[in-house]
Amino acid sequence: MELALLGAGHIHTPGFIEELNARKEQFSVKYVWDHDAARAEKRAGELGAMAISDLAQVWEDASIPAVVICSETNLHEELVLPAAAAGKDIFAEKPLGMGAADGYAMASAVEKAGVKFHTGYFQRGNAKHIFLREQIAAGHFGKITRIRGSNCHSGALGGWFDGEWRWMADPKIAGVGAFGDLGTHSLDIMLWLMGRVTSATANIGVGTARYGDCDEFGEGMMRFANGAVGTLASSWDDIDNPVSMLISGTEGHATIFRGQLYFNCKNVEGADGKTPWTALPADQSSGFPLFLDILAGIDTPSELVTAREAAYRSAVMAAMYEGAKKQTWVAPVE
Repeated sequence: MELALLGAGHIHTPGFIEELNARKEQFSVKYVWDHDAARAEKRAGELGAMAISDLAQVWEDASIPAVVICSETNLHEELVLPAAAAGKDIFAEKPLGMGAADGYAMASAVEKAGVKFHTGYFQRGNAKHIFLREQIAAGHFGKITRIRGSNCHSGALGGWFDGEWRWMADPKIAGVGAFGDLGTHSLDIMLWLMGRVTSATANIGVGTARYGDCDEFGEGMMRFANGAVGTLASSWDDIDNPVSMLISGTEGHATIFRGQLYFNCKNVEGADGKTPWTALPADQSSGFPLFLDILAGIDTPSELVTAREAAYRSAVMAAMYEGAKKQTWVAPVE
């Protein structure tokens, strides 16, 4: 199957190229487009593809059933809309939108076209997250009162965005800074587990100021429709992130600490919370490999993230940023 790579600016682009080159029996990349011609040439060379400057070549080429969009976030809409109109299946890096409006516009275009869509939320394939979702669905937590997600690293401390990826620390291009960039992964899992958010807010700040006034850390709060409160931590200024997930309910409690799940639940035999819980389902395909699996017709229990889901995550994140700016609670656009 022939694909096209549209944009090569995202920090995950090298990993995607490695994945594509490892699956040459299934896929080849015919075209690479980027607004930076030199970058397009570089990535095309790595893929054995043709660098192009005219996107119409992709839209009009019936031999290209799907596209991979790894551009800067502010270019997503101008790539997703014509890709959908041309009937191409779409993988677009996260976050989908600069905010709610463009996110929902892209979701509507994808739905109208009836094409496959996926984005870069890879944590749904984690066995611990799958297990937690199963336990929530079974009611084993009782009434969930609190959920906390944390996704932090030392990107600003280490200057990860000093060179080729500098745009990711420019909210005018990326739509967000550290809080939205990393936080969107944990936000996806929290919404996947808990459902709709009625209002949100945050406190967002600059730590090192390595990237000017781009936010480097933040703590968000959400009120879920089911009555639970959620807190979301994300940062480029942290040297450690030991607790990535915590769920507290009236009948159960779970913590993911340094990659190990601790589960205390009176409804599940042996779940005393004292030792790591290892009775887990298998990890599932997720993220970019899942999109390729689906295109290749590989049977998988995993489901693609819908464009509507991706847009909603942009909307909730936008509400937190607005809440931080106005120091108030904001209802996400739906």
